[in-house]
Amino acid sequence: MAATRLYARLMGLRGRTIAGFLPIGSEVDPRGAMRSLAKDNRVCVPVVTARGAPLRFREWWPGCPLETGDFGVSVPTEGGWRVPDVVIVPLLGFDPQGGRLGYGGGFYDRTLAGLREALVVGFALEAQRIDSIPQEPTDFQLPYVITDVGVHAPGGAV
Repeated sequence: MAATRLYARLMGLRGRTIAGFLPIGSEVDPRGAMRSLAKDNRVCVPVVTARGAPLRFREWWPGCPLETGDFGVSVPTEGGWRVPDVVIVPLLGFDPQGGRLGYGGGFYDRTLAGLREALVVGFALEAQRIDSIPQEPTDFQLPYVITDVGVHAPGGAV
C-alpha cells in the first residue's frame, strides 16, 4: 500500500534520476514503486563509499546484480554513478515538523546538504509518525513524507 501511494505521487516524472533505497530492518519497502518508476526514469540507490562521507548513488534496475555492502545494505555491482533529481529517504520515524529519525550515521544529512536542488521525499508508514524528534543544526528537515495513509508536509498534509 505504501509503495503504491509513493508511485502515485511520483508517476508523472519522466526522464529524471530518482534515488530510492533497498530497505533494511523495519524500513518500508519502496521497490514496487522503484520498479514502476524505472520504466520512464533512471533509478539509483545509495552506496556508502567511506564513513563520514556523503552517500554516492549507483544505478539500479529490476533484476540488477547485487552484493551486500556496508551496514548489510544491498548495493548494485554494476551500473554508473548518478546524481539524483529526486531522493526518496528511508525513515525509522518522522515528526510533523519534518524531523527525521534514521540510523544515526548522518549519511543522508551530509548527502542532502549537497543536493539542494533535489526534490526530497521521506518514505515511511504512518505508524512511524511520532510527536517530536530532537534535531541538531546539521539535521536535514524533510519537506514531504509519503506514508501508507497520505502525504505530510510541515504544517499539514498536502
